[in-house]
Amino acid sequence: MVKITKESALEYHLGTRPGKIEVKPTKPYHTQTDLSLAYSPGVAFPCLEIQQNPDDVYKYTDKGNLVAVISNGTAVLGLGDIGAMSGKPVMEGKGLLFKIYGGIDVFDIEVAEKDPEKFCEAVEKIAPTFGGINLEDIKAPECFYIEERLKKTLDIPVMHDDQHGTAIISAAGLKNALEVAGKDISKVKIVVNGAGAAAISCTKLYVALGAKVENIVMLDSKGVITADRPNLTPQKKLFATTRTDVHTLEEAIKGADVFVGLSKGNVLSQDMIRSMADQPIVFALANPVPEISYEDAMASRPDVLMSTGRSDYPNQINNVIGFPYIFRGALDVHAKAINEEMKMAAVLAIADLAKQPVPDIVNEVYHVNDLSFGPKYFIPKPVDPRLITEVSAAVAKAAIESGVARKTITDWDAYKKNLMELLGQETKLTRNLHDTARMHPQRIVFAEGAHPSMMKAAVQAKTEGICYPILLGNPDRLRRVAERLKLNLDGIELIDMRADQEQGRRATYAKHLAKKRARQGYTFEEAYDKMYERNYFGMMMVETGDADAFITGLYTKYSNTIKVAKEVIGIRKEYNTFATMHILNTKKGVFFLADTLINRHPDQNVLVDIAKLSAHTVRFFNEEPRMAMISYSNFGTDEVGSPVTVHNAVEELQKQFPDLAVDGEMQVNFALNKELRDDKYPFTRLKGLDVNTLVFPNMSSAQGSYKLLQAIDQDAEIIGPIQMGLNKAIHFTDFESSVRDIVNITAVAAIDAYVDKIKNNK
Repeated sequence: MVKITKESALEYHLGTRPGKIEVKPTKPYHTQTDLSLAYSPGVAFPCLEIQQNPDDVYKYTDKGNLVAVISNGTAVLGLGDIGAMSGKPVMEGKGLLFKIYGGIDVFDIEVAEKDPEKFCEAVEKIAPTFGGINLEDIKAPECFYIEERLKKTLDIPVMHDDQHGTAIISAAGLKNALEVAGKDISKVKIVVNGAGAAAISCTKLYVALGAKVENIVMLDSKGVITADRPNLTPQKKLFATTRTDVHTLEEAIKGADVFVGLSKGNVLSQDMIRSMADQPIVFALANPVPEISYEDAMASRPDVLMSTGRSDYPNQINNVIGFPYIFRGALDVHAKAINEEMKMAAVLAIADLAKQPVPDIVNEVYHVNDLSFGPKYFIPKPVDPRLITEVSAAVAKAAIESGVARKTITDWDAYKKNLMELLGQETKLTRNLHDTARMHPQRIVFAEGAHPSMMKAAVQAKTEGICYPILLGNPDRLRRVAERLKLNLDGIELIDMRADQEQGRRATYAKHLAKKRARQGYTFEEAYDKMYERNYFGMMMVETGDADAFITGLYTKYSNTIKVAKEVIGIRKEYNTFATMHILNTKKGVFFLADTLINRHPDQNVLVDIAKLSAHTVRFFNEEPRMAMISYSNFGTDEVGSPVTVHNAVEELQKQFPDLAVDGEMQVNFALNKELRDDKYPFTRLKGLDVNTLVFPNMSSAQGSYKLLQAIDQDAEIIGPIQMGLNKAIHFTDFESSVRDIVNITAVAAIDAYVDKIKNNK
């Protein structure tokens, strides 16, 4: 577990700018026209539209994506009643989580009012601003009254997350833990240690799942809550037991199937766990110190199913698994409330998600390869990217079906895709790539089949229908790796190019290569030896038609791969070189950068080829190239060195292709700022155009540029390197490529191979 010090926490919150959240404009604001539209006089028109139709507030304002996180600071984390202002860092933190996990905008509002009536009045008066209200850190029993009143008086979703967030996540966890243990929720004995807002709400939801009230024993600071105890709150009365034989936690827990702790640390002993029924379920959720430590619980008996509120142990009950997605779904249908149906839908969606194969990104974050449904994984991890689609969609559907939605969603696939785009998990570009590849899946050879990332990518690509994968490598080793990674290789061809049974294929490939390169001094014997190497063998599979595309690069040096590609596949006859491109998908648009990998110091002729290849490739992605040839000078301001080479290449391109939007040499800022460029250089072919393609004077500047942007802009999506100019679909990866990167390249390779087939058939 990461150790947090006072100094590091204060420095984090201070930083270069105090606090954790900010407000940013979403519309243009640079010109007088922009400002007139944003405010007076233009703003009057949406105001009048909303006056005529109040629901249009969701159309013309941010209400439908705006949540208020509201607290009076009476129950802040484990700090207690520290006051509204002192709780502001927590509310800002909640706002940050809403934004990064749900894409939801938040105003944190700290109300200096402890009186529940006056607090509610304050919230009711500001409610028209918001699409939803998240109540936070309000002490019991006042929090029960406040939430119930606001749910009745407001027509927007209201949820006290301390109650329902914990309840929803723990209920999902309990449902799955009982399934792992093979127990029936209607028959298990449950002990709940704690009787605050979270404990009451959790227990209510367990009953909604099927638990029997008579099988539940709840304890507060005075011990077991019994029906004969005087002055019980209405909430505690719901779970007061009629049993007279139990008074303490030690007595209550004997023979129990489930322990849920929402109290304080170190109140549960190993002996108490040993006294529980077989395969006991222990949710020790006090934070930061649980009722019993994970180590002590596991040491008490081997069959315990354990969950805590901490991220450094399995099965964390973390509210962030729920609230961003519950509000996301509620906001997206303009819901009037968050009702019981929506909460239960969230429970079931979260529980079901834990039973699905775990995305690679989750394994990477937790540095494991073996997350699968069972004792150590029955709750999804907070970083699981599927939560926003599965939970939000389930909540939205429940809102529609239960009648609290103002807006109906009919295309749920489109809705989920929009959610993925919202958080940058998927973009229209990658979605189109994958959809296109799925229309015509190809046979793709993965060179480094035993590499975990490449194997995962191959399995994922097959699952998504992008290709028919072929893995090169020793089959026994490939299966061992797959078993370790818990991957299913069914339907994936495994080829050991060094095996005796491949002797005939190696000989065939060697004859083909020797004949093709006879004028370069190749002999059959030399070519045959090369067939023991994965890049030669794999590329020859594509060359001879035994496969359609080939992907390599995780182990091999680029220089070696480039050499093999030239020997085996060769360059298209209309070009003298080949090159690579990276696509940068940013908030400002999609940009194509070349050459990022192949040509270190291109001369004029090579630059012309790179530009031609780039134009062809940009059109391949259904874009019209608007190309700037980059240099450190503008249009002849420097008359020596690389600017001259670029300048001359542009002249040649403009002669050959009078209709191509290409110009230069120019600096990057002029390329990307058309107002600046058009004002200073109005004569260019790019006048009035937004440049989308940048051709750099050498590989250093091209590669340095895309890697700089990749490092600085974490939201930018990088696709590449994309091969341009080889006779067949041979594509490369970076050694640091993620599984997602390789899957994206696989989609490109599949489309590339299919296009080649169409051309050849013609």
